[in-house]
Amino acid sequence: MTAELLMFRKFVLFVSVLCALHADFDYTISNTNFTISQGASLPFENREYIYNYDRFRFRGDYVQEKFYGSVIADAVNYLGHDFIQSTGYTLIKNQESDTPFKTQTSYSNYHEGEAYAKLYRAYAGYEDEENRVTFGLQNITMGVGRIWTPSNLFNPRNTYAFEPDEVYGVAALNYTRYIDDTSHLTAVVSQKKDKSYKYAARYKGFLEFADIAVNTIYSDNTRMIAYELEGNLADTGVELRSEGAYIKSEFKTSLIQKEDKEFFQGIVGADYGFENGLTLTGEALYSSESFSYEELLLNLDSEISSNLNFSKFYMGTTLNYSVNIFLDASLVYIESFNEHNSRFISPTLSYTLNDYNTFVLGALIHAGPSGSEFGSFGNSYYLKYLLSF
Repeated sequence: MTAELLMFRKFVLFVSVLCALHADFDYTISNTNFTISQGASLPFENREYIYNYDRFRFRGDYVQEKFYGSVIADAVNYLGHDFIQSTGYTLIKNQESDTPFKTQTSYSNYHEGEAYAKLYRAYAGYEDEENRVTFGLQNITMGVGRIWTPSNLFNPRNTYAFEPDEVYGVAALNYTRYIDDTSHLTAVVSQKKDKSYKYAARYKGFLEFADIAVNTIYSDNTRMIAYELEGNLADTGVELRSEGAYIKSEFKTSLIQKEDKEFFQGIVGADYGFENGLTLTGEALYSSESFSYEELLLNLDSEISSNLNFSKFYMGTTLNYSVNIFLDASLVYIESFNEHNSRFISPTLSYTLNDYNTFVLGALIHAGPSGSEFGSFGNSYYLKYLLSF
């Protein structure tokens, strides 16, 4: 363990002890550890890596009447000499939050690995019966999709990752006005890395048959208008939803050339929970444009990078089943329809020993002909251990 990482952990523990003395401050400390056997993460790679990923996390939540605040800080460590020398790891290191300030330290290298510290979330706010305002490094929620959320250009989840919901925060002011019990209006102003601003507005209300929302996003490089629909199918217990976004954004066609790209993306989906503890989700994604792997690499820092799909049509399903109070199983299956179909499969098995210890066995399986979307990547297998207290 590096001296920088050790000092960071000691600092977090010191702060947690001080803050716990205040009755309105709650904190949790957790450690998430992955042991991973990873196949090729890039189409031109042809080797496997075994490495360890560890995240030590401190979270503190403060509530005082109508005021609130949260801070989440991480110490991250990658252990595995061959992996940290790989091209895939270089791409990981080059990723950072699109914020006007740095949210993580530089990587500290030691013989077999690298470590760094990062600020994951840090925000404060005020809420009463009619208003809610949050300022700081936070998550902006948009979309109703379970697998894909094409209208979320702030914090889109990555379904194909080990932890799909671990996404960078944005530096933003987020204000919501509650009009009545079934409708509200939200406005967002965020600042990007280049000090420019991104604006969003959202209205959500209830019609006779469903919740409906209209979302807009505007920045120097991107325009988006989107809709959301979500409601129950009569008394069947089936929940239906749809989301669609028309996007126009600046797009790199080469290292020196750019053009505006216009396209539509939308999803339709449904959920149903069975009495035996099984929950089934189905979802389909359509995109009027598809993109090559080279175009994705050119636009990794784009606001629409998560919308750059290789295929125009996907179908996905998720299964979640509670075997008993200790054991849970889940499965994600996604089919990419292209010239050569391919598929992504992610099974997981979770065992909760007690309130503090959870073990997860999982895999990210890519199948399909060579050169297809998912067939170009290797399979990964992992053991995850979560300790929290």
